[in-house]
Amino acid sequence: MTILKSLDNCVLTLKLNRPAVFNSFNKEMALLLQEELKAAANNEKVRAIILTGEGKAFCAGQDLAEATSSDGPTLQSIVKDHYNPIIELIRTIEKPVIAAVNGVAAGAGANIALACDITIAKESASFIQAFSKIGLIPDSGGTFFLPRIIGMQKAAALMMTGDKVSAKQAEAMNLIYKATSDETFEEELNSFALQLAKMPTKGLGLTKKALNASFSNDLTAQLALEEELQTQAGQTHDFKEGVTAFLEKRAPIFKGK
Repeated sequence: MTILKSLDNCVLTLKLNRPAVFNSFNKEMALLLQEELKAAANNEKVRAIILTGEGKAFCAGQDLAEATSSDGPTLQSIVKDHYNPIIELIRTIEKPVIAAVNGVAAGAGANIALACDITIAKESASFIQAFSKIGLIPDSGGTFFLPRIIGMQKAAALMMTGDKVSAKQAEAMNLIYKATSDETFEEELNSFALQLAKMPTKGLGLTKKALNASFSNDLTAQLALEEELQTQAGQTHDFKEGVTAFLEKRAPIFKGK
């Protein structure tokens, strides 16, 4: 299988599984990841998602052997049918999606990581906007997310030069949430994902919805959306549990409902 999956304590781990080619995407893996993300969105047992890679790399982007094959998909199809749906699913799943970058994240692999809600990386990992090295433009939402995360000047420089950014550099420029030592990476990742999985999932999903809209809304529209989403959050089981636990001076037990 090109995607490995496991569900533990409401945390679903999806692992890109083509380690011999640094988990570069082919059609099979891209379509299977779409299927798994759709299933996760509809599975109430899933309250947090980890996306990571098998072996030494997170994802080296597109499998160029497939892209240049005479019977392979066209570039247009790769972007439209493979990557765009993955980015849309990551952003619209109303559950936290964590990119666990265990090695190099290049090209589409880097931008898929940046499309996730929170990105945690090993200190030995790196991020590369590799597209310019072969005369292409950044895809998989890169031109949307990168300038919003680090600003136009830095985004343009990284995209045009294709320079490698270490995980520590990425953390320093606010490109990712956190770079952690290779030795403690798995422990910290699992602890963080479990923490999110125990949070009020509906509220986190609505928070994600508000953050998505903030990219295009003006202040008045965003305030109106906050009013709407806050009303929805106030109708959840977990809001009632959170308030009750606060008043009773105990830890809340959220159910993600």
